[in-house]
Formats: sequence, C-alpha cells, structure tokens
Amino acid sequence: MTSFKKLGLAAVSAVALAAPAAAQTELTMYYPIAVGGALTEVVDGIVADFEAENPDIKVTAIYSGNYDDTRVRALSALASGEPAQLAVMFSIDAYDLIEQDLIVPFEDIEGVDQAWLDSFYPALMANSRVEGKTWGIPFQRSTIVAYYNKDMFREAGLDPEAPPATWDEMVEMGKALTKDDTYGLMIPSTGYPYWMFQALAIQNGKELMSDDGLTTYFDDPAVVETLEFWKSLSTEHGIMPEGTVEWGTLRQAFLEGQTAMMWHSTGNLTAVKNNASFDFGVAELPANVRPGSPTGGGNFYVFKETTEEERAAAMQLIEFMTAPEQAAAWSIATGYMGVSPAAYETEALKAYTAEFPPALVARNQLENAVAEFSTFETARVRDGLNNAIQAALTGAKSPADALAEAQEAAVRLLRDYQ
Repeated sequence: MTSFKKLGLAAVSAVALAAPAAAQTELTMYYPIAVGGALTEVVDGIVADFEAENPDIKVTAIYSGNYDDTRVRALSALASGEPAQLAVMFSIDAYDLIEQDLIVPFEDIEGVDQAWLDSFYPALMANSRVEGKTWGIPFQRSTIVAYYNKDMFREAGLDPEAPPATWDEMVEMGKALTKDDTYGLMIPSTGYPYWMFQALAIQNGKELMSDDGLTTYFDDPAVVETLEFWKSLSTEHGIMPEGTVEWGTLRQAFLEGQTAMMWHSTGNLTAVKNNASFDFGVAELPANVRPGSPTGGGNFYVFKETTEEERAAAMQLIEFMTAPEQAAAWSIATGYMGVSPAAYETEALKAYTAEFPPALVARNQLENAVAEFSTFETARVRDGLNNAIQAALTGAKSPADALAEAQEAAVRLLRDYQ
C-alpha cells in the first residue's frame, strides 16, 4: 500500500512539474466568414497546422459573419471584457480603430521586423499605413474582377478571349449578350455598393476621398457622371436589371446563366471554378478615363489590450498565416490574392497559375489599384454613400441629389477631424 501511495505521489509530482512547460498562451481571433464562400474549413485547417507547430499556443477562431458583423462582435467583446487578441477585419476600419485607441501599430510590437512589413504588396498596404505607422497586415485581400461566360460570348458571336476593355465595349457587348432570360451584365449594388461605385469612379478619373481620410468628393461632377452611367446600364442600355442587384446571390445568378458578365470579388474565384458548368473567363475591369479597381478585403489587427506574451503569440500566428507558402495555399483554396510577391514565387502557386491563369488577374490588377474607400467615421460616411447609390439606382432620387446629400452628411461627420 505504501509503495502504491509513493508511486501516486511521484506521478502527481511529475504532472505538477510538467504543467508550467505545457502552459498555453490562449488567443481569440475574430474572423469574417460569409464574404466569398464557405471558408471555415480552410481557416480551421490553417489554425490546426499552426497549433501543431506551436503547441504552446491555443487559438480560438470565432467566425462572425461579414466584415461589419465581425467589427461589431469583436468590439462588443472587448467592451464587455471578453478576451480578444486579434481579428481579421475590414482593411478600411483602420481610421476608426485608431481613433478609438483599440489597436496597436506593428512597429510597436517587440520583434516585428521592418523588412517583413515591407514584404507585402504596396497596394495592399495602402489602407494599412496611417501617419507613418502600420496598423494592419493584409491577409484576405482582393480586387474586383470581371467574370464572364465564354460560352455565351461564343453564342453571341463575340471573341471569348476578348472581354470588354472599355466602358463602351462593355455596353456594346452587354447588348449583344442580353436576351430573354439573361442580362449582359450585373454589378452588385447591395452588400458593398460603395466598393463597386469606387471602381467606376476611379475608371472615370476621380477618387472618392483624400489620402488622409478627411475629405470626400461625392458631389464632384465626374462622380455624379459615374452614378448616372451606372444607372444608364439598366434604364438606357437595358443590359442590367433595374433597381438593385444582390451581392449575396450574384455568384449563383452567374452560375445559373442569369447574367453573362458579373463584377465581383476575386474571393469568389475558386467557388466559380469548382461550380461553373460552362467555360468562363476572368478579366481586369474595363477602363473609361483610366483602368482601375480599389483593393478590398481584410487585414489582421492586434488589439491594444493585450499582454506582451499575447502579442508575441499573435505575431507568430500572423506571420504563419501570411508566410509565402501559406499565402499560396490560401490563394489556391479561395481565390483571394497571395499578399506578397514571394507567394507567387512558390512552386505551388507558380504551378497553379500556369494551369489556371485567371488566378493571376486580381494580382495583375494591383498595378492600377488604389486604396479602398476609407475615412474617419468610415462606417457612417460609407452608409451615406451606399444609401445615395441605392436611391439613385432605384429611382428614388436623381444621382446628383443623392450624392449631394451624401456629401453634406460626410462634411458634417468629418468636420471635427479637420
């Protein structure tokens, strides 16, 4: 009996001695799922691989809907004292997160290397750097691309390898492609209407905001002309449905042949590739005055209320998820971009893009890309613009009146920051 007790005590002692070595740093990461397909399993796989390599770190990923849902849930958790160390949120949330003093710049985290910060595509960092500091690291990033049905192009007598390169060609081809049950083009105007509108405005030669997040140009004549053009695609040219086009169902509408062309996130690329029953192509967006697309998608942010140990663990996770090999695998699995030039030098992504060239379109478009629309009071300013776009497209207001109201509201919201 005595020897059994001794053995038990020895075992307990051994466990007690081992416990500190097995102690884990726990990370809670909020992540936006519901932006371009069922990504939960992909992210779960990445987290599992990370934990296998880093058994001293435990990651709980909380999937929280779209980008707006994720911001609300993450900030609510912080406000109520629930632990959260990092999140993938909108790249355009940076101004608001800085203003609320919720995130830490990466230069202030011990051990973060400037060369690593400089390793990402500059166009993807445009929304990340504010007043000389880096506040976000790109991960789930995109540009808007044009998907088109090559079979429908052939049936309409159009060259399936020559999608529209200009607005005029888009209208002309759209008319040739529009028939009884099929529209030539659909551009979504719910979900993220400001994003699509920014692309059109850029192509018409005008930015919607200043680089410092303090000024908007919604009532500029070129911007008004842009919204008039968008509306004319349905009311004048008849190549797009009147009213609004749903973001969330547009991919399925394209797959079902309801539209021959659609503008959407490159984050839909793998889902379209896996589900299209027809030959399809992907192209850069057409130009008017110039070509261009805003970047889009999510960045990693590290919350300020974190310990040094938690920040170090968060950096290990971020560096793992954005490493070239992992970024390449992510791009192949989803359609989102590899966030660094090094990702496209990996054997995996070189082989994939050689076999499937559409996977390069969003990356190539970075040459003409600009920062996604972002200001102080981003959510409220953006809502005003979204409402103006939808009011014009549904005929509730003229484009000029709707944009004038949005501009007045933006001026009021931004006045205190100037």
